[in-house]
Amino acid sequence: MADALFTFDGDHYTPTDFARGPWTPEALHGGPVAALVARAGESCPSPAPMHPARLTVELLRPVPVAPLVVEAEVSRPGRKVQLVDVRVRDAGDGQDLAWGRMLRIRAVEAADPLVAGVPPPLQVRATDDPPPPGPAQGAAAVQPPRASEGGGTYRAFHSEGAELRFVRGAFERLGPSSVWVRLAVPVVDGEEPSPMQRAAAASDFGNGVSTELPFGQYLFINPDLTVALDRPPVGEWVCLQARTSIGAPGTGQAQSVLWDELGPVGLAVQSLVIERLG
Repeated sequence: MADALFTFDGDHYTPTDFARGPWTPEALHGGPVAALVARAGESCPSPAPMHPARLTVELLRPVPVAPLVVEAEVSRPGRKVQLVDVRVRDAGDGQDLAWGRMLRIRAVEAADPLVAGVPPPLQVRATDDPPPPGPAQGAAAVQPPRASEGGGTYRAFHSEGAELRFVRGAFERLGPSSVWVRLAVPVVDGEEPSPMQRAAAASDFGNGVSTELPFGQYLFINPDLTVALDRPPVGEWVCLQARTSIGAPGTGQAQSVLWDELGPVGLAVQSLVIERLG
């Protein structure tokens, strides 16, 4: 098995065990799917450099551990703003599994006359929490129990595909948390993940690390993920200051402020479907 979340043979992306999710070993974690959608959105050609400012992923159904077809096209071309639509399909039956949309904004250097006089990125936190300690001060994650009948453990994204270091909270503790996340393997075999791919992969942990409901008693699955970046994250680690709110019966939302080693870098939001197990 390749040391990557996916292998690519020129036509299909094949998930590895590193991409499996926490609810069942037969389906992928949303993080690897989001990272694959981000890769497709960034790969669409553009006449000028573009900053991936926002990525929204709609997880239509569980994505199986099976070959996938990923298609992307620029649906709204432009010199300053572009939209790229991404479609993930089952390579076997052609069924749509996930949709993605990336908003790209033209990227310019700080010295460019277009942005002369514009201040540098504002280090404003959209949270009352203090800046998180660095990953070196974090505690290695104790993995959550498998949230499906029979329990047990298996190789998966949350256990081996990514490294998590908590500086506040823990998987086994309910409530808000702050956790640094680093990809332990590339998204696609032989490639260096981009900053947006790292942020997308990390952001899908928000609901799992800040749950208000105990694993093993409830499902709290996110059918979507939106990541908005002020700037590309620096380095391998992305920190989530995450919290979950319970909304109308059976629904909720997880919100994460994203940090890198320089400061706040963006936001992530997940809608939640909540159900009691058993």
